[in-house]
Amino acid sequence: MMDERLDSHYLEETMLLKIYVPESVSSLDTYRLAIMQDGDDYYQLGRAATLSDRLHENGDMENTILIGIHYQDKYDRQQKYHPNGSQQKAYMSFLVQEVVPFLDERLPSSQVGHSRALIGDSLAGTLALMTALKYPKTFGNVIMQSPYVDDTVLDTVTKAQTLHPVSTYHTIGTDETTVHTTDGGQADFLTPNRQLHEHIKKKGLPSVYHELEHGNHTWKYWQDDLKHAFAALFN
Repeated sequence: MMDERLDSHYLEETMLLKIYVPESVSSLDTYRLAIMQDGDDYYQLGRAATLSDRLHENGDMENTILIGIHYQDKYDRQQKYHPNGSQQKAYMSFLVQEVVPFLDERLPSSQVGHSRALIGDSLAGTLALMTALKYPKTFGNVIMQSPYVDDTVLDTVTKAQTLHPVSTYHTIGTDETTVHTTDGGQADFLTPNRQLHEHIKKKGLPSVYHELEHGNHTWKYWQDDLKHAFAALFN
């Protein structure tokens, strides 16, 4: 694991990028980049690095570098990832204008949109989708596990350009009907995610969609689902 610090002009803070290069691939190869919001959660709770090594060794995942970016606390996360968050636009600019050039300079990536993916769970999945739809030339793939969906998200899909289609891997648990939110409330995630799936289909975007039977809004289900997500987009 490599730690790289990036001073962000857009966010006005120093951001930590945790980069994991799989053990079994040659340094002479070019790689895909998988940029994970909620990065520490994906590494620790999702066991993304261990999973990546296993999938690479089995031939189920091709030359993919993981990059994890985390948040300060749940309030900082809300402001950066939520569709109406005060820093959401700045965070998108950070990803496109700062993170991607930084990584392209240091890693042997293909440096094209279809070789880059944004990954996230819950609000992080929402941020991944909205960023890729706004910048499809930069990010051609999205993994979103149980994303938060509201009218702003649905409207973003409806208005998205399809000249550079974004491929999505999208899952939601069938028990996600009463999810506790950061503001202390509760929300039905299942119904809006089904609506999101229909919007994506209507738009004609390439998509893999699964409903996880009895799945709820926890890493117990996201961790198990992650191997399917990686294999679907990176094989």
